[in-house]
Parts: sequence; structure tokens; C-alpha cells
Amino acid sequence: MKNKINAIILAAGMGNRLSHLTEDIPKGMVKLFEKSLLEMQIDIFKQYDINDITIVTGHLGEKITFPDINYIKNQNFSLTNINESLFCAKERFQDESIISYSDIIFEKKIIEQLVNFNGNIGIGVRLNFKSHYNGRILHPISEAENVVIENNKIIKIQKNISKCDNNQNIGEFLGLMKLSKNASNILVQKYSELENSHAGKFHDAPSLKQAYITDMLQEIIDSDYLVEPILIEGKWCEIDTEQDLEFARQNFKDFKYVNS
Repeated sequence: MKNKINAIILAAGMGNRLSHLTEDIPKGMVKLFEKSLLEMQIDIFKQYDINDITIVTGHLGEKITFPDINYIKNQNFSLTNINESLFCAKERFQDESIISYSDIIFEKKIIEQLVNFNGNIGIGVRLNFKSHYNGRILHPISEAENVVIENNKIIKIQKNISKCDNNQNIGEFLGLMKLSKNASNILVQKYSELENSHAGKFHDAPSLKQAYITDMLQEIIDSDYLVEPILIEGKWCEIDTEQDLEFARQNFKDFKYVNS
């Protein structure tokens, strides 16, 4: 019997760097080619029969009103970060779950690559990422969430990794990951333990509540669980600034064709 796959889109952030575009709407509702970033993702998931979709909302969450979608609000979105949003949705984890940041767009074949991953914890990574930062003055390469890959496993995940050993590769984490049910249970158990015992700084975050998903993944790696790269091929873009939005307009002109 085929495992059930669902999607969880994390959309609680405020999107301050998009200035006037997010004054009255959350970041995921910013439009590109007549559709919002969230709507584009929903369309692609449904093309792969992933119809069980949950959006974790926060800032101006009432403005996200797509039909036939599950909604969970991170009530503390203004005081927490994206890792907290992920665990707000822990009851929605299925046999297999695809997790996605709300401020990214991608070709549908990227989701196919995640669907076909059969491990426990897989994260979407591209190796040839440096050229994509050319000219992005408002979003420099130093802001990239990087991974170090050795023997087909992730051994480090952190912002702005620039050096590695000769037997290693550096890639960019794309804000997409796939979890098995077993992996989801491991993450929830680890987070519960940390909630009860951890105090102070958490990896690169000032606290557990303000952690990024990359901080939680590093914790999992340090606990000797296997985190594997899903080496992605295809167009992908993060929308963090107005310059990123213009970059996406130029590079996704054929979006309706590649995703139809």
C-alpha cells in the first residue's frame, strides 16, 4: 500500500524585507504572475495528488483563505521562529510529510524528487548555488543556508559555510524537506526533550523558541541520526526582498508552462 504523503507549508513570518508589499498581507500571499507564492505551491502539490495540505499561519494569517486547506496558527509567531511553526503542526505529520517554506517558488519536478526520496530525513539541496547570488545586493550569498555533505549525508547545516574538506561538498538548503513517520516521531521526541531541559543559546539561535529549522536539524545530526541530501535539479527561488521578486520574474517567465 502506498504511503500517504501530506504537505506542511510554514507561513507565519512577517516578511519585513519586502517592505510595502507585506504591509497588509503575509509574505506567502505576495503575487508573482497573478498568483500568490502559496497558491503556486498548492497547485504543484495537488498535481502530485498531495491534497492534504496544512498551512501554519501567524502574521496576518486571516488573509490566507484557500479552500480545502488545513490551517494552524503559531499563536506566538512574533516571539518565535520557523522551527516553532514546524512543531505547531506536529499533529499533522503523516506516513510521509513534505515540509516547505512559504516564501519559495519552484518547478513541479522538484516536488517529484522529494516524493521519490525513500529515506527518513531528506532535505532539498542544490550544489551549484553560488551563481544564483550574482547581483543580489539585498540578499547576498552570506545569507544562504548551507550544508556540508560527506559520503551522501549531511554533517553540518548552517548559514554562510564557505569552507569544507576535499572529500566534502557545500550545498544550499532550499527550505524543502521530506520526513518519514519514524523521522517525524524522532523530531517530536527530541523537541519535547529540549523544551523540558534546554536553556539559553541553541546552536546559532539565541534560544530554542527562536530557532530556525537548520538549528533543529543540526541537533538531530549531532544526535547521530542520518540526514540525507536530496540533490535537487530544477528552477527554485527564495523571495526575501523586492530584488528577489524581480529576479524570480526574470527566471520564471515560463512558470505556467513548466508547471502545467
